[in-house]
Amino acid sequence: MSRISRREFLLSVLAGLGGLAVDQVLTACSPKATPFAPQATLQPQSTLARPTNTLASPATLTKPNSPTAITQSEASPTSPQPTPTQPSAGSPYMVVARNGEPEDMLRRALAALGGMEKFVSKGANVLIKPNICVAYHTYEYAATTNPWVVGALVKLCLEAGAGSVRVMDYPFGGTAKEAYAISGIEEQVKAAGGEMAFMPGFKYVSTKIPDGKSLKKCDIFDDILKTDVLINVPIAKHHSLARLTLGMKNLMGVIRDRGAIHQNLGQRLADLSSRIRPTLTVVDAVRVLMANGPTGGNLDDVKQLNTIIVSPDIVAADSYGATLFGLQPDELAYIKAGAAMGLGSSDLGSLRIEEINLAA
Repeated sequence: MSRISRREFLLSVLAGLGGLAVDQVLTACSPKATPFAPQATLQPQSTLARPTNTLASPATLTKPNSPTAITQSEASPTSPQPTPTQPSAGSPYMVVARNGEPEDMLRRALAALGGMEKFVSKGANVLIKPNICVAYHTYEYAATTNPWVVGALVKLCLEAGAGSVRVMDYPFGGTAKEAYAISGIEEQVKAAGGEMAFMPGFKYVSTKIPDGKSLKKCDIFDDILKTDVLINVPIAKHHSLARLTLGMKNLMGVIRDRGAIHQNLGQRLADLSSRIRPTLTVVDAVRVLMANGPTGGNLDDVKQLNTIIVSPDIVAADSYGATLFGLQPDELAYIKAGAAMGLGSSDLGSLRIEEINLAA
C-alpha cells in the first residue's frame, strides 16, 4: 500500500474540517447502522483466500470527514480520461455470466468480449472503482462489492500486461482503512498483486462537465481523470433514494460534494457519467442487497444470484442490472437520462447479449 507524506496527511486533515456539513448530509441519506451479532460464516464464492477480518462494532469506528479540495485547478474538458471500448464486429455488446466462481465467470465473460487485453494495453495504469461504502459490514451483507470479483479483476488486468493496478473508494461510513480491511477487498487485491489507494481531499480538482444538463461542474478525484483505464465495479443493491445502486450511481464515489448531487439525482448522475467514462463496467450481482440499501445489515435482505454483468457500455450494464430487481431500465431516472444523452443503450432487446451459464 502506498504511503502519503506528512504534508499530504496534514493537508487532508485540514481539508476534512471544511467538509463536515457535506458528510452530515450524506449520512442523513443512508440508513443508520446498528450493531449486529456476527452471523454464521458463509462460504466464499472463490478459490482465492477468504477474508479473515474481524467485525468491528459501528460504535468503535471513526466517521470520516468529507474531503475538500484545497487547490482547485480547473480541469479542462480535454483532460485525459478513459475511453469506453466499443464492441468489435461479431462480439457481444454485453456478457452475463452465471453460476460459477467470480474469477471463472469473469474470465468467461471477458473472453467472450475479446479478452481483458482488449481493454487493458501493455503498461497501462489501471484504476478499479468498487463500492466500499461502509466499514461495518463484511461482504456477506452485500453493501460492498464482492472481494473476489475485485481480486479477480486485478489479476486479469496484470495478466493483460497492466503496468499498475490500484483500487480505491471513499467510504461514507467509517474510514477507508477500516472499510478496505473489513470488506475483504484489501486482502484479495493484495493477494492478486494490486494496490489499495486512498483518496486524500487535496487531490480533488474542480472539473467542468461540458455535456451536463443539471450538473455543470464538480470536484472530481484527479487520478480518475488521468488514468489510462477505469474499471467500474459496483455491487447491485437497493438504494433508498436512487432505487438501485449500479454503475452510474457508483461513480458518486469519485466526487467531493456528494450532497449536492442528490438534487435532481437521476439527471446529475447521467451528467457525471458524461464526464467520467469507464473503460469497462462490471456489475457484481453475486450477492445482491434487495432492500434497506445502501448499507443493509440484515442477511434476510440479501439474495445470492451468482451473476456478473460485463459491458463497456455503462447504461446497458445498468439496464440489465435493473431487471435483476424486477425493474425496467426506464424506471430508473439515471438510466433514462443517460440513454437520452446518448451515453449508451437501454434498449436491451436491440443489443447482442451473450449469456453464459457455467453450471450447464
